[in-house]
Amino acid sequence: MSTAKDSDKQERIEKTVQAPVSASGTLVVDAISPERLAEIFRNAGYRVTLAEQNGRLQLMSASQGIGFVVRFGNPGGESGAHIDYTLSCALQVQGELPVDMVPSWNRTKRFARLAAHQQFLLLEMDVMVSGGVTERHLRSTIELWDRLLQEFLLHIRRRPTMAHEQATLDANASTVGQPATHAGSQRVETDGQGEADATHADQADDAEAGAQ
Repeated sequence: MSTAKDSDKQERIEKTVQAPVSASGTLVVDAISPERLAEIFRNAGYRVTLAEQNGRLQLMSASQGIGFVVRFGNPGGESGAHIDYTLSCALQVQGELPVDMVPSWNRTKRFARLAAHQQFLLLEMDVMVSGGVTERHLRSTIELWDRLLQEFLLHIRRRPTMAHEQATLDANASTVGQPATHAGSQRVETDGQGEADATHADQADDAEAGAQ
């Protein structure tokens, strides 16, 4: 015969089973709200502002002296929660971008993609919560994002070097692409000089033979 005490105990066990816990004792979440993610950012030392755009909440913060936003994607099971979000940083760049500015980043860097939109460079990193992750994992993605922003700034500072390298490549390509007359004329001149040298040598031999 079950008692009220046994029922309470069974209820506590069911609640424990329904809330999965990782080995480290950190609660696993499969969806997250803007408010909860803002709290995780603040615990990591960031100043965060919740703002609304087109009827949807987003987070606004900064790192490495540049601002970024967090935009939420697909809705989760709970109202106001989401199963993924995107960290996004857009920087306006003056002047023309080197041709390899974006491709070189996407070839050599992982986790975040770079794109160019007119005079803006846009760095984005997606974070998936679906399937269950710990809040510690979300904290690690914030640290990863901070590191990527550092590398992003270094990449932009290489812009003059990349522009110089591009100009050198263009100059070399232009030289290679010139009509063959340049190379041919050089060979002709070289061959002509060789023939002239041979003629002078023959004349010198004849003169020496005559002298003897």
